[in-house]
Amino acid sequence: MLRRSSTLSRLGEPGAEVSLYTHFLVREDGMALYGFTGEEERDAFEKLITISGVGPKIALALLSMMDARTLFKAIADEDQQRLGMVPGVGKKLAAKLVLELKGKLPSLVALGGASALSPGGKIQSEVLEALMGLGFSAAEAQAALLKIPQDRPMTLEEQITYALRSFARE
Repeated sequence: MLRRSSTLSRLGEPGAEVSLYTHFLVREDGMALYGFTGEEERDAFEKLITISGVGPKIALALLSMMDARTLFKAIADEDQQRLGMVPGVGKKLAAKLVLELKGKLPSLVALGGASALSPGGKIQSEVLEALMGLGFSAAEAQAALLKIPQDRPMTLEEQITYALRSFARE
């Protein structure tokens, strides 16, 4: 049986060649093949189904309501209300998703989503504004943002400090 998230709507015209990333799930009650348009979406699905209480149906519901980046951002921001809007996800499951996945998600920069590279990330845009307010050009501020490590969460102050230190090293 082939199952999918909202992938079908993003495949293009009938007859067009497409590539899918798949997850083959074998359980006692049967086998299922899940298809995704990107690795990011498939990886999100695989992370979700590792959580007790989250099966393929709920994982697909989450990915049908929001893309992987939005889902990761909601978890990182502990936005249980947004997660709870998905059919099948109540308050308890939303809290469980945040608790169990928060530290296991890739950084948004690694995903190329709302990140330090775009003004979409709230803290990152504040870092950009702060650096430009101190007289650095937008290009210099962007270059400094690229040097901020993404392996752990950092506060606004820590990111600004790190960016300023990167200028001192040049």
